[in-house]
Amino acid sequence: MSACNPLRAPRLNPIRWMARLSQMAQGRLAGRTAMPPARTALPAALSGQVALVGAGPGALDLLTIRALDRISAAEAVVYDRLVGPDILARIPPGCERYYVGKACGHHSVPQAEIGALLVRLAGEGKRVVRLKGGDPAVFGRMGEELSALAEVGIDAEIVPGITAASGAAAALGMPLTDRAHAQGLRFITAQQYRAGHGPDWQGLARRDETLVFYMGLGRVGEISQGLMQAGLPADWPMMLIAHASLPSQQVRVSTLRDMPDVLAHAPLPSPCLIVVGSVVSMQQAISMTTEKSLQTTLSG
Repeated sequence: MSACNPLRAPRLNPIRWMARLSQMAQGRLAGRTAMPPARTALPAALSGQVALVGAGPGALDLLTIRALDRISAAEAVVYDRLVGPDILARIPPGCERYYVGKACGHHSVPQAEIGALLVRLAGEGKRVVRLKGGDPAVFGRMGEELSALAEVGIDAEIVPGITAASGAAAALGMPLTDRAHAQGLRFITAQQYRAGHGPDWQGLARRDETLVFYMGLGRVGEISQGLMQAGLPADWPMMLIAHASLPSQQVRVSTLRDMPDVLAHAPLPSPCLIVVGSVVSMQQAISMTTEKSLQTTLSG
């Protein structure tokens, strides 16, 4: 293994690790040997290299060094809608580009075809980067793409990125957990509605946790209503953050009761995060204290 090849860095094999856990869960390791599933593996000489890379929340300077290394060495990049132009500009000249972005209700390429594309490019012996906004392991369909690659015997490297919730919290100077406000943190996808059911509102309606909803801009009213019906007070803090960490970042702060009206009068673009919890009030108090201190300093 060459040390100068950035896509061949030593790493654990997550595919074999997950497969073994699956076997254990099915009881296949309980005193008997199971035959491995049949698959058509690519010849080793033809198999390329695939890295599933997190591009972070959007700002170029929040891209990790390892992510930049993998992008710089890529021969083919398959990228999402949430990867910004500053990051795409780091793709080397002559590198093949494939846009497979997804927007609400508009999927440019079905997920199965994305997996097939990764397999094809790796089968051509290319160094492939699957570039995703945020962190590939957080609502990034990473598992589906790992499975597609595993079926033909292609190993994949995972390069984590800063997830949108962390990027937004840092940009706003807001903690996501706090000993006095939130001892727990939950990431929820509002896309659960597509399966014909909503989240477990009773389980989510806690005052000692911070809730962060991804992909929920079109569900703000339902989220507010669900949490209030499950027991959270109508004046419980709620924050929306669009384009977190970018110069175009926009924020709306209100309550569960009033946020749908606030959003109707001052719409936000996607992508947009929804944060629910008392850490929102804490952030507002810190912001006001900082502003007063600056005014005092300037007037003095």
